[in-house]
Parts: sequence; structure tokens; C-alpha cells
Amino acid sequence: MSNEPGCLFVIATPIGNLEDISARAARLLGEVDRVLAEDTRHTRRLLNHLGVDRPLQAVHDHNEAGQVAALIADMQGGRRLALVSDAGTPLISDPGFPLVRACRESGIDVLAVPGPSALTAALSVAGLPIDRFRFEGFLPRRSQARRDRLTELADEPITLVFYESSHRIAAALADCVAVFGAERQATLARELTKRFETVRYDTLGRLRRWVEDDPDQQRGELVLMVAGRPDAEAGPLDDRLLRLLLEEVPVRQAAAIVARFTGAPKNAVYRRALALRDGTRGGLPG
Repeated sequence: MSNEPGCLFVIATPIGNLEDISARAARLLGEVDRVLAEDTRHTRRLLNHLGVDRPLQAVHDHNEAGQVAALIADMQGGRRLALVSDAGTPLISDPGFPLVRACRESGIDVLAVPGPSALTAALSVAGLPIDRFRFEGFLPRRSQARRDRLTELADEPITLVFYESSHRIAAALADCVAVFGAERQATLARELTKRFETVRYDTLGRLRRWVEDDPDQQRGELVLMVAGRPDAEAGPLDDRLLRLLLEEVPVRQAAAIVARFTGAPKNAVYRRALALRDGTRGGLPG
């Protein structure tokens, strides 16, 4: 091993089109001592395309923790390693965090080699505001847990970004419609940079029907982006109506009635109803 300090290169790789690999990424993949790959078979195809022959080591969610100490020792001994995921930028809903954190804690240089990312690629063509956004990664697998999470996000005024699997996209869109409403604007990006790339900007309701009616839209890699709560929903709630209802029915029922009448988010109305019932300030301003 070298007496020179080693390092870790975090290298972004194409999300589909192999021409998207940067010249720097291609060069470094041919120079490092070893490539740490999420799936060595997948990465071997990329290296073959580049004409590169480097040792590969599998580092993924199921084995990463047990390999970190040995990898740190390798880099402390002078090895230069590259970390890649199957596609896009490592650590963005992909393995790598334990290793990068251990490098930082051990004083080992971690160098970014930026490039493709499904997250930023999708946002750039979405047609939704992206000056601020919230990336949620993958939603929960089960419908109730998914709806609970979406309900927590319903009042967010900024664009929401989700990764979703092909076999859950129809159910996820149905839950989005149930929580956000069918008229909320959204964009669904599928198979970005690949042969069957599709990007559709529409309401959640129409996106749901489109995906349900066309099985081809339930294939491949998907990014779902949902507009933040429209400004119209952020207006003052009708406190008079809430107060009258609170005299007659439980808080949750009163909130549901006002939300349906005004179109305001149910959880915002519920918080306001609680504040009015308890005589405190809270929720949205009335």
C-alpha cells in the first residue's frame, strides 16, 4: 500500500443514457484501486462500456455496515476507492451513508464527482416551482402508513418529490388524490433519459386515471412531484362557521364539514378547530 493518504470518490453514474457519464467520472473509474458498487453486475456493464477494468466490491444496504471498518483501513493505508450506485448519485435513496460518515469521522477525504441524479433531472423538467422543494424519497409501502405520511405533508407550500416503484405507483397516486385532492397539480416522470422516457404534467386525478388505464406507465423508474398547497388554500378559515359547528358536533366532525365547504386542508382546519375550542392561538389565522 502507498504511504500517501487514500480517499473516497463518490461518483455519480448515468440514470439511463450512458452518454451522460462525465469525462472526470470515466477517468477516475479507471484510476481508482477499487470500485464499491451497489450491484457489481450492473456496474461491470458500465465499466465494460467505458473500456475500464477495475476490481469491484459489492457494498449495499445488507452488507455495508460490516465492511466499513475494513474499507476505512484500506483508505488509511493509501487506497483510493470509488463509491457508485446502480444509477445516479450515491446516497440519494441509495447506500453509502455509513461509509461516508465513517470517512468523515476518520479524517479521510471524501470527494464528490457530480453528475446525473433522477431527483434533479425530474425537477428540471417538471414544470413545477423548484426554488424550494422537499424530497421524501420512497413513501411507505402500506397504504395506511402512506396516507398518514401524505397527510403530514398536505400543508407544505413547496413542491414535494417522491421516488416510487412501478408496482406501487397506481396505489400511491390513489392515496395522493385522497389526501391532496384530485385537482392538485403534479408531474410524473418515468424512465428519464431512457428509450421510453415519459414526463406528464397534469392534475393528480387525471394522472391517476392515466396510469391506471395504461399498464406501460406502471413500469420502470418513477419520480412523482406534487405541487405545494395552492395559495388559495392558505386563506383565512371561516371561524364563525367553525364556532357554530363546535357548539353542536365533535371537533373532528366540525373540521371535516368546514374543510369540505371551504376546500382548505383537513388537518389545517382540524388544528384551527382545536385552537378555537381550547381558546388558544394556533392553526391557520382566522
